[in-house]
Amino acid sequence: MSATRILVIEDEDSLRMALCDALRAQGFELLEAADGEAGLALALAEGPDVVLLDLMLPKRDGFSVLRALREDRLAAAVIILSARGEEWDRVQGFEYGADDYVVKPFSMRELLLRVRAALARAEGNAPGLGALTDPRGKTRFGAVEIDFAAYTLTNGAARHGLSRKELELLRYFLLHEGQTLDRLRLLSDVWGPDENPTTRTIDNHVLKLRKKLERDPEAPRHLVTVHGVGYRFTKSGENA
Repeated sequence: MSATRILVIEDEDSLRMALCDALRAQGFELLEAADGEAGLALALAEGPDVVLLDLMLPKRDGFSVLRALREDRLAAAVIILSARGEEWDRVQGFEYGADDYVVKPFSMRELLLRVRAALARAEGNAPGLGALTDPRGKTRFGAVEIDFAAYTLTNGAARHGLSRKELELLRYFLLHEGQTLDRLRLLSDVWGPDENPTTRTIDNHVLKLRKKLERDPEAPRHLVTVHGVGYRFTKSGENA
């Protein structure tokens, strides 16, 4: 089995070298870039398993790199490394498709735990997919087709891209069809204990999914709100 490959996109030379040395000592294969444009090109060309991404980069900032990676459907786990620890920055990172957000300064031990947790979450998604999809990695209901491998949702003639978190949230709803899921459970199971989004982040993701999933997003049938609690999903649709 080939070694897990990690791409470090960080413009501070001393930090980038320290990260690469520490991760290489743990058996990972390392790629590195010192600016956003080079990092994006390397990620798309090499397809690493994990991307460690600084936000304040020359030539192209980290948020722009992250958006481009998700638009290109790169499946790598992306962990943001940033001195910007405000809630807005963290929420923005998760909404753009980050898997984790680590505030500088951090210990190498903490980062290693977060890298391994991201890899474990990615590997843990595979069993659930088998129950949901056909061998091509797709599932259908009504006029909707979800392609997990391509990060797309087709509704009739309209084809939409899905961010990593949109796809993970939709997968979770499919796995728990018919159940009323409260927001705290969604935060725990989809975002995980190492992330710090708010319940508003979930609401924003649900709104985005409804625009792609529902015939009338203002009167949803598949992904409905359970007032005061959270959400419930059904393939057949409620109030049909």
